[in-house]
Amino acid sequence: MTGRIRVVLADDQTVVRAGFRALLDLTDDLVVVGEAPDGERAVEAVRTTRPDVVLMDIRMPRMDGLDATRRIAAEPALDGVRVLVLTTFEADEYVFEALRAGAAGFLLKDIEPEGLREAIRTVAAGRSLLAPAVTRRVIEEFARLRTPVAEGAARLAPLTGREREVMALAAAGLSNEEIGARLLMSPLTAKTHISRAMTKLGARDRAQLVVIAYETGLVRAGERPGGAP
Repeated sequence: MTGRIRVVLADDQTVVRAGFRALLDLTDDLVVVGEAPDGERAVEAVRTTRPDVVLMDIRMPRMDGLDATRRIAAEPALDGVRVLVLTTFEADEYVFEALRAGAAGFLLKDIEPEGLREAIRTVAAGRSLLAPAVTRRVIEEFARLRTPVAEGAARLAPLTGREREVMALAAAGLSNEEIGARLLMSPLTAKTHISRAMTKLGARDRAQLVVIAYETGLVRAGERPGGAP
C-alpha cells in the first residue's frame, strides 16, 4: 500500500472519536477522512470517502455497527474497505456476528496507542486481525453456544483434504509459518491453500474463514488442531 491509510471513525460518543482522531493525527501514515455518530451515517461516510479502514463501534443509535458492517461488506464498490469493530468488553455478544458480517477483526477500546496504529496497518494491508488470543476466545465462546449447521459437510465439499487441514489449523489460531511447520510445507504454500479455501467458500477474508470453520463443525470450540481436546 502506498500513501497514507485513510480511516473513518464511527462511534456515538464524541469524546471517543475526538480521542482517536487526536491519536491518529499524530501518526504520519494514518489520516482520518470522516467521522460518524451512528451506523447509518457511517455507511454514508464510507460511501463518500472510500477509506481503507473503518473503526466501527457496535452499539450506536439509528443503525448499530453490526448492520453497518453488513451493509459495507455487501456492497461490491466497497470491497476494499476493512472494518475493525470497537468494543468495551472482551465477551461482547455481537463480536462474533460482526466477524460473520465481514469485519476483519476487533479491538478493545482501551487498546494502547501503538496497538491501535498497528491494528489499522494490519487490516489495511489486507490481513485479518486474528493474532490476539482474545479474538480466538470470543470466536470459540460464541461458537460453543451454536450447533454446527446441518449443511456443514456440503458447504465444505468444494475443498480438498489439504485445504480443509490448513483451514482447520488457521481457525485454531496458527500463522502461515506455524501451519507450514506443522504440515511440512512453506508458509507461502499454506497461504495459497488458505486463499483457495477463501475463494471456494466465498469468504471475504481469513476472519470469515475461521468463522465458517466453527459454523460447519470443521473445528469445535475447545479442540486443539487435529481434534485433540
